[in-house]
Amino acid sequence: MELMQAIATRRSVRKYQDKPVEREKINDCLEAARLAPSACNSQPWHFIVIDDPQVKEAFCKEAFSGVYSMTKWAEKAPVLIAAVSDKGSFTSRIGNFFRRTEFYLVDQGIACEHLVLRAWDLGLGSCWIGWLNSDKAEKFFKLPKGKKIEHLIALGYPAEEPNARPRETFDEIVSYNEYK
Repeated sequence: MELMQAIATRRSVRKYQDKPVEREKINDCLEAARLAPSACNSQPWHFIVIDDPQVKEAFCKEAFSGVYSMTKWAEKAPVLIAAVSDKGSFTSRIGNFFRRTEFYLVDQGIACEHLVLRAWDLGLGSCWIGWLNSDKAEKFFKLPKGKKIEHLIALGYPAEEPNARPRETFDEIVSYNEYK
């Protein structure tokens, strides 16, 4: 698939076939994420692949409990990928402070976008999930202090063709040399 076609057609998928995803494809998606650029080359990420049905079921009971239960649909995804943050290198943390921007989150976003675009290219659907109980998810994996599960990526073969969502026009979002 050509890159612009993947960008133009990729959608969030919330319904998946009951079909396992090959490790080779998962690893291919993670390789795309690994190659993403990051501030000061800090590479502030670690990915936990959750594809064992029993582990996934136990994890989902924690991550999607209480007010986060509206995300329970993700339990049916064959794969969940937890994106674990690292605050980045000392240099990038200095940049965070002075710019008041959490560059490690920007970097993680770039890496995960690489992942979901590669997934789509391989015929896999995905959905970026930010609504989860991070505290319980982190305890589930016994993450060390300073590490946080920022979001999850649900991954699998789409059960149906995802619908296109409306987008603003090019002219509505772009101006040159001034803000309009």
